Amino acid sequence: MKLLGIDVLSGQSIRVEVAEGVAAAVEVVGGAGQQLAYLAPGLIDIQVNGYRGLDYSAEDFEAGHLELIAADLAAAGVVRHFPTIITGPRERVLRNLGLIARVVGAGGEPGAAVAGIHLEGPYICPEDGPRGAHDREFVRDPDWEEFSRWQEAAEGLIRLVTLAPERPGALEFIRRAVAAGVRVALGHTQADATTIARAVQAGASLSTHLGNGSHALMPRLRNYIWEQLACDELWASIITDGFHLPDSVIRSFWRSKGPGRVILTSDVAVMGGKPPGVYRWGGIEVEVFADGHLGLAGTEYLAGAAHLLDWDIPRCVAASGCSLAEAIAACTVNPARYFALPEGPDVTDTNGPPRSGLPGAEPRPLPGLRPGIRADLVQFRWAPGDQRLQIECTLRGGRTVYSAV
Repeated sequence: MKLLGIDVLSGQSIRVEVAEGVAAAVEVVGGAGQQLAYLAPGLIDIQVNGYRGLDYSAEDFEAGHLELIAADLAAAGVVRHFPTIITGPRERVLRNLGLIARVVGAGGEPGAAVAGIHLEGPYICPEDGPRGAHDREFVRDPDWEEFSRWQEAAEGLIRLVTLAPERPGALEFIRRAVAAGVRVALGHTQADATTIARAVQAGASLSTHLGNGSHALMPRLRNYIWEQLACDELWASIITDGFHLPDSVIRSFWRSKGPGRVILTSDVAVMGGKPPGVYRWGGIEVEVFADGHLGLAGTEYLAGAAHLLDWDIPRCVAASGCSLAEAIAACTVNPARYFALPEGPDVTDTNGPPRSGLPGAEPRPLPGLRPGIRADLVQFRWAPGDQRLQIECTLRGGRTVYSAV
């Protein structure tokens, strides 16, 4: 198979020959320029709760649901994702982790869509606002024995845990998790500056959907968002769907962290892709609004997201002022580097993309597609002003898992 297009990272017109699951050859070609579609590494989404009524955290989750979710993601250019299990009953979490591990362990196509599992909760803040859409009944303190049991069921696939560091036992949990090779993120928290600093010293390295899962009102200068934003050791995942963060906040986050330490994530939830209305999600009611966002029914709080990365990327470009290449890198190169994914896109530029848009920092091309990488690729078209990327085809390991024709 041969693909012709503009390498979105380097800006060069290229021809990629795919053979035996890898990019066997990448050749720079002349000519067609903007008449060509873009070629990019397959998108990686580190926080997918579910989609179109299917939920990784639900009591009725089945192994076959993973294949359906992965197919919908592939249509948006997402090649690999992190199934995200949120706060819930112990045994249900155990069961669902085991089902996901079983699919991955089977070695088939659906399992290849999983880059790891994200455990978001149950070790989070119980207060309204920071708790977000998590069920208060099951929020609890970190428990290493419980987590170890879950990780055993997951066959080691839990690669990211989001927790509130102010909970009793959280700092020791962070140390043990990091020592075991698990990344720890701060999220759904109301921690003070000292606690955040201690969590980072213990090994926490990411802020989960920074700016969200927080109080509607808080002290204007001394708060946990500023503290995480100012901490250079913390990367930040952000949701740029146009509902979770105002454009000015996205731009400020982008400039503060720099494009090399931001990860775009959809945080798409079970009601994503559903028509407007009020739905029951576990023990809570979630409303799908006409403008596409999800909220806790009857409140001002959001309840996850409804859009995928093909929608979020153009909004990141418009809001942050970044280039298309930088936005694509934030959900390909950056997560691959953060998690040290062995089959991720080329990450030889270990310092990440430049802080273009800042004084004295001129934009420069990013490392492009390279021969020998796994053929996780997406071909798409996009022009400024388009609401979403127009995905033409998506390849996972050299196999076409979505085609628009």
